[in-house]
Amino acid sequence: MKHYPLLMALVGATMIFSAHAAQPPSTHQAQAPGYYRMAMGDWQITAVSDGTVAVPFDKLLTHISPATLQSQMAKANLAVHAETSINAFVINTGKQLILVDTGAGPLFGDAGGHLPDNLRAAGIDPDAIDTVLLTHIHADHSGGVQRDSKPVFRNATVRVDQRDVDFWLNPAHLKEVEESQRYTFAESERSLRPVIDAGKLSTFHAPTEIIPGIDAVPAPGHTPGSVIYRVTHGGKTLMLWGDIIHAHPVQLPDPGVAIHFDVNQQQAVATRQKVLAQVAREGDWIAAAHIAFPGIGKVIKADKGYRWVPINYSAQGN
Repeated sequence: MKHYPLLMALVGATMIFSAHAAQPPSTHQAQAPGYYRMAMGDWQITAVSDGTVAVPFDKLLTHISPATLQSQMAKANLAVHAETSINAFVINTGKQLILVDTGAGPLFGDAGGHLPDNLRAAGIDPDAIDTVLLTHIHADHSGGVQRDSKPVFRNATVRVDQRDVDFWLNPAHLKEVEESQRYTFAESERSLRPVIDAGKLSTFHAPTEIIPGIDAVPAPGHTPGSVIYRVTHGGKTLMLWGDIIHAHPVQLPDPGVAIHFDVNQQQAVATRQKVLAQVAREGDWIAAAHIAFPGIGKVIKADKGYRWVPINYSAQGN
């Protein structure tokens, strides 16, 4: 059996190969930590993912035919029932850590609530956040301020336009929204009450300066107190918006398409038309809550509407 050593070597190699052979992939395995950095002079913007949620746009979008909706989504290789990003953004000024929006927290199950872990993955301790700026009060923007009835960002002041607090924390306004959206009042109370009880809620009336270089700009319609945060620093302007856009393959080409989440659809359309014209004209950077992560890019004029140009990926975070 002079070939015995060779045979054993072959058998051993086969056993090693089998032990390290690929296993069936998990269809539910999470992606890598969701964060992306962009520089604005000596300030740093970090996009952070809270997760993604499937949205039935065929049931939610208005002022559009089913055929047109399907056609426009198909151009982006998306179905009418599409997975949508929930993005938040951290502004590091060197002196302050400012978080814009907080994701859904516990309100969307496993579809959201990943912001704290992804902040840590990006090297940002949630306890180091000193200011939280909400674009508006809605589950996927304000839901992440609390978990287990305690503030998530324990050392942060939470800032939001007074008009949204007056609306969503007052059940007297219940009949001013569609019946399908009335659950938002209970969600808003659940989310913000721990912050209020901790003495950490601070309101403002837009337009106003938050700090030098960051302004709150009124963007009403989606909610009464919706705002855009305009960041101007290092020769760049970045517009951080919440729900100016929900379905960019549809609402950029046709800004007249609204959504049932809008408290005032007509006003939301007018705001979107004004904002899109402005950012396309001025060439501002955009940080959007519901455009595919990291949600940073620009809006440019195209035909009768607009189109989205995502930021070119940079491994250097510039």
